[in-house]
Amino acid sequence: MKKLLISLSLIVGFGANAICQDLNFSQYYETPLLRNPALAGIFNGDVRVKANYRSQWGSIAVPFKTFAASGEYKMPLNNTSGDWVTLGLQGTSDVAGDIKLKKTALLPVISFNKSLSQISNKYLSVALIGGPVNTSFNSQELKLISPDELPKFSNFGYTYYDVGAGLTYSSDYGDDIRYYVGAAMYHINNPKLNYFANNTEYSILGRKTVINGGISAQTSDNNKIQGFVDYIKQDGNEQFLAGMLYGVDFGRNYKEDNTSFGINFGTFFRWGDAIIPVINFDIDKWNIGFSYDINISKLNTYTQNRGGLELSATYRGFLNRRTAMGAAMRCPGF
Repeated sequence: MKKLLISLSLIVGFGANAICQDLNFSQYYETPLLRNPALAGIFNGDVRVKANYRSQWGSIAVPFKTFAASGEYKMPLNNTSGDWVTLGLQGTSDVAGDIKLKKTALLPVISFNKSLSQISNKYLSVALIGGPVNTSFNSQELKLISPDELPKFSNFGYTYYDVGAGLTYSSDYGDDIRYYVGAAMYHINNPKLNYFANNTEYSILGRKTVINGGISAQTSDNNKIQGFVDYIKQDGNEQFLAGMLYGVDFGRNYKEDNTSFGINFGTFFRWGDAIIPVINFDIDKWNIGFSYDINISKLNTYTQNRGGLELSATYRGFLNRRTAMGAAMRCPGF
C-alpha cells in the first residue's frame, strides 16, 4: 500500500499536467493576492495582514498541507487625486504526499488604485505580482520503488521565477452595496519545471486565467450578505467556485466604523468537487474563519465525503497618519 501511495505521489508530483496546477484554498476570498493581484488595496483600512492554513486528504493518504501569508500597505499619492499605491507581499508553502513535494514562493506585489470619480467610489486597479518559487522533494522516500521504476533525476530541488498581472474595477452602488469585478493572469512567463537528467523532459507551467467578482450588501443596520465567485482556467482545466455569507453584527451599526463582534456563515461550492460550509467571526480588527470540504467528487468512495480543514485569520487597521482625505477613500471592504 505504501509503495502504491509513493507511486501515486510521483504521478501527482511529476506528471506534466499535475505539477503545473496551482495550490487552491476553499476560502479563496481570503487569499486576494492569489486570486488577483489587483485586489491589493481593495479593503477598508491602511494595512491588511492575512494567514491561511489547509490540510487535505488526510483520510486516504499523507495529508497535503498548504500555508499562505500576505501583507498589504496602502499609500495615498497626494491629497487631491484620490489615487493610491498599494505594496504587498504574498508567501506560500505547500507540502504534498509521501515524498513531501514542497513548493515555496515569495511574491512581491505592487498595485495602482486609480480614482475614476471625485464624488463617488469608483476605482480602477492594475497590479503586478512576481518573484522566486522554490520546489523540492524528499528523495529518501523513493527507496521503496525498484531502481527500474525510478526516473533519472538531475536534482531534487530548484528555483524558478514567476510573474503575474491583474486588473480590477471596484465601486459602490448607493450607500449599501459594494462590489468589484476583475481578471488576472498568472505564470505569464511560462516557467519551465525540470527535475530530470534529460533536459528535454520538462513541463511548462501554463498560464492561468482567473475571472473574479465580489459583492457586499447591507440588508439592515446590523446584517449583510457577501458573495464571491471565481472562474479559473489553466492548461485546459477549468474550475468554478462560488458562495455566499450572511453576517450578523452584535456590536455596531454598519454605517459607522466602530469596533464590533460579528458572525458570518454560509456555504461555498467548488463545482463538481466539494461543498464547503464556512463560519467566521469579526472580533474588533480581526476576522477568524473556519471551513471544511465535504467531498462530492469521484474520490468520495474512498474519502467518505471527508475533504479538508481550512483556517484563516485577517487583521485590518488604520494608521495614525490617516488624513481626512484618506478616510474618505471608501474602497469596497471585504
